[in-house]
Amino acid sequence: MAEYPNVRLRRLRHNPIVRDMVRETHLRKSDLIYPLFVLPGSGIKNEIKSMPGVYQMSIDVLIEECKEVAALGIPAIILFGIPSHKDEVGSEAYDDNGIIQQAVRAIKKEVSNLLVITDVCLCEYTSHGHCGLLHGEEILNDETVELLVKEAISHAKAGADMIAPSDMMDGRVAAIRQGLDENGFSKIPIMSYAVKYSSGYYGPFRDAADSAPAFGDRRSHQMDEANSDEAIREAESDILEGADIIMVKPAGPYMDIIRRVKDEFNIPIAAYQVSGEYSIIKAGGKLGWIDEQRVMMESLLGIKRAGADIILTYFAKEVAKLLKD
Repeated sequence: MAEYPNVRLRRLRHNPIVRDMVRETHLRKSDLIYPLFVLPGSGIKNEIKSMPGVYQMSIDVLIEECKEVAALGIPAIILFGIPSHKDEVGSEAYDDNGIIQQAVRAIKKEVSNLLVITDVCLCEYTSHGHCGLLHGEEILNDETVELLVKEAISHAKAGADMIAPSDMMDGRVAAIRQGLDENGFSKIPIMSYAVKYSSGYYGPFRDAADSAPAFGDRRSHQMDEANSDEAIREAESDILEGADIIMVKPAGPYMDIIRRVKDEFNIPIAAYQVSGEYSIIKAGGKLGWIDEQRVMMESLLGIKRAGADIILTYFAKEVAKLLKD
């Protein structure tokens, strides 16, 4: 390669039109999935204190939100449920009349042009707040997987377009795939939370979903934040079990992992910009310490540049409005 002064890389930066022409990474509305929280009742829209601009909504309010989301050109949502009843086995998670199942049916009836993805886990539905069945303080893997299959099938029966298991139990993707196929849902894809780290960035989400564990933490099943090679093994395992999309979570602190997984596997990669990432940017903007809008866009471009094809983000509506303008 020639050197300066023959090469002047700033030539391509001087003119804004040229800058746009040579831009390598693009953020599009079609890249976005918007997370939503639904709870029982009517006329409810509770702002989550630690997540400004994000709400817990009853189904009637959720429908109007989904109509706005679709009108903005955001192609998909992912639903998290806050049940009316919690017990040790998370029974509302796989109840055909549970809050998620009701919400899915309502959305599919009222909003035709929106992909509905459902999170499959037990932590929002158990009285102890953990992601599976317990024996003492130990989370039981195989017994939990049986319930996750029931939950996934129940969501599919309600009309879910995609299933997203987030529990991090071993073998759950293969079991869910088999369960869906045997019940006539072979066309429904699985977006697996394959590389889900035990992260401090999840704090605000636990406020939103009322899913904080009653004791201990989730390090026995979520990944150690120090590990990178393990992420490849987790992703490969879920791909072999039938996952159609692999997710890395959180996104921002683990962009190296997104890149490694993308380079290793020829499969769509999703990344979840989690609640803590969102809240930090919101707080910095509110305090006037950062340009919130600019940092929002830069953070998402960084996730795309790292290799993500799809981004789950609480900024989806704000981004879609910017891109529309």
